[in-house]
Amino acid sequence: MRTIPAAGVIIVNERRQILLVQRGHEPQRGRWTVPGGRIERGESPAQAAVREAFEETGLRVRIQREVLNVRLPTGDGREFDVHDFLAAVVGGELVAGDDADDVRWVSRDEVSSLELTENLLDYLEEAGLSDTW
Repeated sequence: MRTIPAAGVIIVNERRQILLVQRGHEPQRGRWTVPGGRIERGESPAQAAVREAFEETGLRVRIQREVLNVRLPTGDGREFDVHDFLAAVVGGELVAGDDADDVRWVSRDEVSSLELTENLLDYLEEAGLSDTW
């Protein structure tokens, strides 16, 4: 199995809303998830999370801590080794970026109306974030 290193960023605002992006590319195009993507050569997982947050949402973030590491098989002989970080917004303007069709702040009540990436809610709970939003 070929492993692809990746990073994601979980951002919860002061109104207890989580920031989600609608995936613009496969895998799972059209579904909602946290911002993230592949780690580029020479980047640490945390650096990749900061870069992906900006590219997909227009927001600058500060990493607080790593909250989850999960392996996600793609079904074609590859798997993503994803490091997810909790982060806080420190600047920028919210706008859907290059890999995202849309981006928005979502409350816990609203999340059930969205088509999420597989197991997203389970991963957020595993990361200990079910009480933060």
